[in-house]
Amino acid sequence: MTARRKLKAYVALTKPRIIELLLVATVPTMFFAQQGVPDFWLVLNTLVGGTLAAGAAGAFNCYIDRNEDRLMRRTAKRPLVTGEVSDREALVFAWLLSAVAVAWLTLGVSVLCGVLGVVAIALYAVFYSIILKRRTAQNIVWGGIAGCMPVLIGWAAVRGTLEWPAFVLFAFIFLWTPPHYWPLSMKYAEDYSRAGVPMLGAVDTARTVGAQVVLYAWATVICSLLLIPVGGAGWVYGIIALLSGAWFTYHCHKLYGLARAGRPTLKQAMYVFHGSIAYITFVFVGVALDPFLGGPIL
Repeated sequence: MTARRKLKAYVALTKPRIIELLLVATVPTMFFAQQGVPDFWLVLNTLVGGTLAAGAAGAFNCYIDRNEDRLMRRTAKRPLVTGEVSDREALVFAWLLSAVAVAWLTLGVSVLCGVLGVVAIALYAVFYSIILKRRTAQNIVWGGIAGCMPVLIGWAAVRGTLEWPAFVLFAFIFLWTPPHYWPLSMKYAEDYSRAGVPMLGAVDTARTVGAQVVLYAWATVICSLLLIPVGGAGWVYGIIALLSGAWFTYHCHKLYGLARAGRPTLKQAMYVFHGSIAYITFVFVGVALDPFLGGPIL
């Protein structure tokens, strides 16, 4: 195996697509916390440390899920399945990334950010991957807490502490995670069933999943608007959050409507999945723009 292919395999262990999504939340949160442009080096160190921490969590997850991944078509090309990286190499890599991530966040940003980095890795690798994933259909709900940590790290990097607006953004991502992931689990229901992983889309009806997606979508949109009274967000953010939330909720209702009517849902489920990524991106663009455009609503 060439060095380039080996390097590519190690990068794949970190789940780069998830890292990209996490970083979408980190930088806007830092802008909002600063109410302007934060120090460049602070942003860079936070992003590097956050990327390393997320990559470490992803590598641990690949190691822990290696047996299930071998049973699923969706994960058939992961490095531990193809043999491009051995089990031992993956585990050593995950621990090494963790150590570097925590050191980077602690020394380059703050002790609080280093602690939050440890918590984030532990939540994803232990709480979600080991404890919850194979035991409950609500695994992604509580396991999704790990994905909320970047906003706390970003806020703490700028403010040196954690405040209520950071927890609103934390709750927003927490509530967004189920309607983001459950539609995907509908598409890969057979994969999850084969691997013995009780994702909601694999163990319940499309109608039940659709209803849950709608409920969480509404909760997510309402939570996003709490940044106005709690964080002092202005009308630009409010308009973006409201319009993008209405669009996302509409498509969640459409998914539920198709399920209730007994019609095919997979196409709409994937639309909701991809749409959820667009939705969270729009909201955090609004978070980033808020300090510069418009005035406060309240």
